[in-house]
Amino acid sequence: MIKEDNDKSKDKILSDSNSEDKTSSGRKPAINENDQDNSLEDNAPTATRKSLQLPRRFFHCGMGIALGIVYQFLLTHSRAIYILGFGACVVYILEQIRINYPELSGKVKIINKYLFRAEEQLKESAGVPYVMGILLTLISFPKVVALVAIYTLAVADPMSAIIGIKYGKTKVVANKSLEGSLAFFISSFLITFLVFFWWTSYVTTMLGPIFLLSFLVALIGSLFEMIPLRIDDNLTIPLFTAGMTLLLCSMLSIPV
Repeated sequence: MIKEDNDKSKDKILSDSNSEDKTSSGRKPAINENDQDNSLEDNAPTATRKSLQLPRRFFHCGMGIALGIVYQFLLTHSRAIYILGFGACVVYILEQIRINYPELSGKVKIINKYLFRAEEQLKESAGVPYVMGILLTLISFPKVVALVAIYTLAVADPMSAIIGIKYGKTKVVANKSLEGSLAFFISSFLITFLVFFWWTSYVTTMLGPIFLLSFLVALIGSLFEMIPLRIDDNLTIPLFTAGMTLLLCSMLSIPV
């Protein structure tokens, strides 16, 4: 009897041990690749070029204005190039990490939702041509001309998009409306006038040439912005604006 009881207790212990092993093994299920893919898809950006995406527009605007103000009042030309060159390197490296390690970028869903578009999930975002456009403008043009180009990119470009998407009804070309172009024109005119009025130390005798310069820069810039180029406008707008402004300043005898 004693032997049978011992055998039964041993069998019970072995049975309990096996059940614990099954339970513990169930606590660590194998990672399913399909689950990983579904998680990445859930965290992927969904916005398109036609989306209003206000946080992205305001970030675009805020960064450009901040860079312009710092360059305008605090930095010399050479120091601004060094700092922005370093910033461009950082942006490029972060972009490569985001593209090649999507499992990492998928963990910051709020950034994907508000700052990126669906088309940018597997390629460089507009952030790279944005910093490159500003950097090339700083390198290539005088300070006042570069400031006009930077502020135009920072303010006129997102204002055109916001007004065009929300209120644009009169289509001029594909994905461009008269209302959006008018917003670009007004923003560009005010930017050019204010920057050059500051640059000439608020000399009232320069008001006429500056007014004409501002009108021409805004008009030509608005027409250029309508052209459906395949090159990112974060690169083309500041470079074209700066080149055109420099040429017009030379024609109107406005010092730069």
